[in-house]
Amino acid sequence: MTKVRPRMTHLFEQLGLDASAEGIAKFITDHQLHKDFNLLDAPYWTEAQRQFLSEKIASDGEWAIVVDQLNESLHEDATTKS
Repeated sequence: MTKVRPRMTHLFEQLGLDASAEGIAKFITDHQLHKDFNLLDAPYWTEAQRQFLSEKIASDGEWAIVVDQLNESLHEDATTKS
């Protein structure tokens, strides 16, 4: 059995979001977070999405890396603006 490494598209699929390149880019652009705002506290997650993200972060595995990449992307504006 071949194990597929999780990618951003897989994460978006698991979250029930548009997993196309355009959909991911739009979500990230439209949902930027303040630098001090925790990813899991973002108001746009459903409880199921929040729980999924929390579990993947806690797993400290390959999924945690992808969730961290999403977190960094959602804070991109906050880190580039002074």
